[in-house]
Amino acid sequence: MELLDNLALGFQTALTFQNLAYAFLGCLLGTLIGVLPGLGPSATIAMLLPVTYALPPVSALIMLSGIYYGSQYGGSTTAILVNLPGESSSVVTAIDGYQMARKGRAGVALATAGISSFAAGCFATLVLAGFAAPMAELAFKFGPAEYFSLMVLGLVGAVVLASGSLIKAVGAIVLGLLLGLVGTDVNSGVARYSFSVPELTDGLNFVALAMGLFGFAEIASNLEQGEHRETFTNKVTNLFPTKEDFRRMIPAAARGTALGTLLGMLPGGGATLSAFASYTVEKKMSRRPEEFGHGAIEGVAGPEAANNAGAQTSFVPLLTLGIPSNVVMALMVGAMTIHNIQPGPQVMTSNPDLFWGLIVSMWIGNAMLIILNLPLIGLWVKLLKVPYRYLYPAILVFCSIGVYSINNNVFDVFQAAAFGLIGYIFVKLSVEPAPLLLGFVLGPMMEENLRRAMLLSRGDFSTFFTRGLSLGLLIAAVLLVVLVALPAVSKTREIAFQDE
Repeated sequence: MELLDNLALGFQTALTFQNLAYAFLGCLLGTLIGVLPGLGPSATIAMLLPVTYALPPVSALIMLSGIYYGSQYGGSTTAILVNLPGESSSVVTAIDGYQMARKGRAGVALATAGISSFAAGCFATLVLAGFAAPMAELAFKFGPAEYFSLMVLGLVGAVVLASGSLIKAVGAIVLGLLLGLVGTDVNSGVARYSFSVPELTDGLNFVALAMGLFGFAEIASNLEQGEHRETFTNKVTNLFPTKEDFRRMIPAAARGTALGTLLGMLPGGGATLSAFASYTVEKKMSRRPEEFGHGAIEGVAGPEAANNAGAQTSFVPLLTLGIPSNVVMALMVGAMTIHNIQPGPQVMTSNPDLFWGLIVSMWIGNAMLIILNLPLIGLWVKLLKVPYRYLYPAILVFCSIGVYSINNNVFDVFQAAAFGLIGYIFVKLSVEPAPLLLGFVLGPMMEENLRRAMLLSRGDFSTFFTRGLSLGLLIAAVLLVVLVALPAVSKTREIAFQDE
């Protein structure tokens, strides 16, 4: 009954005109940036963080969430029609989706992606609602030692599940942790690593870092690549799948939903990992593995269900433990901090309207996305004809104005430009920037909990190993490191991420 009461509060919050409007705006923007290759949810949410200053906290988070799971829908449209994934999680959808389009089954492929995404998103949101209260209760048993160990596990997970070189991911994490130390020490009040620059005594600007690392760097690298797009020009017809299509897609979507729901909750998990894992599972389990890569409907249904389920359940550790599981959730932590909301289990008790309103808005958002995507396919494809050389500079100007407007300080724009340069260097060196942002967000929280745990234990490091929960989390982190070091696992990991 308590869950029903909470959901009733959520519907009451989410169904206000203002929140419905921002949910629709988030879904619309999410679909748009999913369609436009190069502008992923990380870059877009980073760009829009300054805008959320003027919004109520509930509306701001509903809009940003809509951008995240909306981009998973939009990315599949161009993956199928143009063979150009709008979002990294849609890379595997393009493999079979585009082949279906070439065989005259573009409508069926789009409908399969939409239906699978909708069903998976609704189920994962239900899991999020069910898991929220028990996870929050467990979180209240966490002390400083447990929180520190949980963050260690989160960072290890981010390294293990990051694409590319493990060494580069570790380097990015360490750099993020070091950048998080810049500012005034909470205990002593002494400025650290500020180099006598007054603006740095409050620490590096999160919005400037995020926008530079993802927004500016993405724009620079995309402008350099030039434009190469071959649009699928045939008219899209026959959207409704046949009985045989349903027979093949339903089990694949169900497996993808289950896989995405679980992987989305893991540190470093989320939509991209879920989609790649689902495609691998479907190919292994199929009676017709030779069809994969040539238009297998399971290759569309499974990954699309997985990436949407993973996007929804990645909110579980954020809302219940206050720990971001991926880069988008790290940006959500930044958005909550902007509105003086401390992420974690106390959100459920101190801001129940925000907590349950956000969860319910995901159901509403999934329904909006079905309406936005399938009937407006022609419009989304036409948007691909907008030249990037006009689109990206306009976004760059908008970003600079947004960064400046936060504190009316030009120094913040310089920070964003500096991090844009770092992000561009990361692109050139094939270093994933997500671990850096996770390290930057978790670094100060790790330091605070480490020092608090040491104070409570009077300097005894064994406190991390004598407390059951803390020890279990540290053992899990060590097992992850050992597991990824095994030759067989290492090889599988490289194969899984080779197309990213």
